[in-house]
Amino acid sequence: QLVYPHDFRLTEKEKTSICYLSFPDSYSGGLGDTQFSFRLRQAGGPRGSPFQDDGRYNREAPLTLQREASHYFGYVYFRQVKDSSMRRGYFQKSLVLVSRLPYVNLFQCLLQLIAPEYFDKLEPCLEAVCNEIDQWPPPVPGQTLNLPVMGVVIQVRIPSRVDKPGSSPVKQCNQENLLPAPLVLPSVHELDLFRCFQPVLIHIQMLWELMLLGEPMVVMAPSPSVSSEMVLALTSCLAPLRYCCDFRPYFTIHDSEFKEYTTRTQAPPNIVVGVTNPFFIKTLQHWPHILRVGELRMSGELPKQVKVKKLAKLKTLDTKPGIYTSYKTFLHKDKTLIKRLLKGIQRKRPSEVQSALLRRHLLELTQSFIIPLEHYMASLMPLQRAITPWKNPPQIRPFCQEDFMKSLEHAGPQLTCVLKGDWLGLYRRFFKSPNFDGWFRQRHREMTQKLEALHLEAICEADIVAWMKDKSEVEIVDLVLKLREKLVRARCQHLPVKEETLQRVSLYIDTIIGSLPEDLQAVLHH
Repeated sequence: QLVYPHDFRLTEKEKTSICYLSFPDSYSGGLGDTQFSFRLRQAGGPRGSPFQDDGRYNREAPLTLQREASHYFGYVYFRQVKDSSMRRGYFQKSLVLVSRLPYVNLFQCLLQLIAPEYFDKLEPCLEAVCNEIDQWPPPVPGQTLNLPVMGVVIQVRIPSRVDKPGSSPVKQCNQENLLPAPLVLPSVHELDLFRCFQPVLIHIQMLWELMLLGEPMVVMAPSPSVSSEMVLALTSCLAPLRYCCDFRPYFTIHDSEFKEYTTRTQAPPNIVVGVTNPFFIKTLQHWPHILRVGELRMSGELPKQVKVKKLAKLKTLDTKPGIYTSYKTFLHKDKTLIKRLLKGIQRKRPSEVQSALLRRHLLELTQSFIIPLEHYMASLMPLQRAITPWKNPPQIRPFCQEDFMKSLEHAGPQLTCVLKGDWLGLYRRFFKSPNFDGWFRQRHREMTQKLEALHLEAICEADIVAWMKDKSEVEIVDLVLKLREKLVRARCQHLPVKEETLQRVSLYIDTIIGSLPEDLQAVLHH
């Protein structure tokens, strides 16, 4: 019915997809308001974002919170109430916030404030809200922002890549005597993991492995809110490692990728997809891992834990909750985690404390797995003394899986993790997954940039006049062009180089040009 701001361009295909994704696609008898989220592939080529930044946000934000380049997130507030004046006897409407940022808590909180007003006052309400949001500062990683909207100030800290993983958010002290007192969100994006994973706590190890390996997985849930929360919880459990596969927190039979996912002529793609329509039980039966969950209810005791069942047991429609898979885990279960969580339930520990325990456990597991890889990768970096000013920097040595496997004997995950099991087998499978590919490319890019930066520093330390003494004009002009190219690259790629180093290189270039004959100087200055 309405897109606000009016100048935001969506293709017809995107509009249709958003319409289907913003309503529950199976019968939901529940009345009232529900919230959920979806993720949508952008149609029709790259488009500039209305918020231009030079990539600074993505450089400083944690990898898991970077702005998406080719997907949108949709955050939905859906209302269904009886209304005899409507043809169907119900008022059904959704307000959807579309963003490239995965700030699920912030945007769902914002919708809780806006949507009830919008359903009442319609477009004028959105206009007023958008005018306020237009005044918000950009999200700068590491900063605490106060965001005024509809008489409330939402206070939130934007996480940064330099935050220590697993540390609790910095207590926010810049209250600045705000009146009214701000609505402080503990996190822009972290879900209540304990609530999301309640029915599968005893299988958390298996789910972590399936996510790590980028295995295709279907989450079948009774509602879009359960499906989207479960998918987002699953994809977040590798942090700080980035989950590099595709994921759809909520997916419907009308989706343009429906045929691609349900075809039996090829293997299912590396994706976690959340569905609610019972029809999917039939069409996605050939997928290797299916997690069926019921409604998430918080209660005083441990909810019934789902069982691992054979895929053949997947019956249509009346399928019981369970993990339908033939997957055998590489690592043994961690009994101590379950015991600690059970003790927490008996002692009526708040859900956020239980979630923190769970998050810490998953973080330690991921770090135990990834630290040996980081160590091995660092060993492939050339020695600093091999970097000389007048030669191209040496190459990073290639990643050899067998060498890495040998290094595990004395520097493997067993040093930091009590879990026993087939770690080597897990690494071998991981090497075939998109998550390894994504991690390796990111690290390789960072190391290449570091080499470039070290090379620039070596040039700065060198005695350029001595070097020029016995060089021909051709060699000197060649050096000027190379140094210029290096400077441009350092600035474009925001290499980790001090500004004074760049200025010294710039000064070097001028010195070299100054020593050349005037006709060459004119050409180079031009």
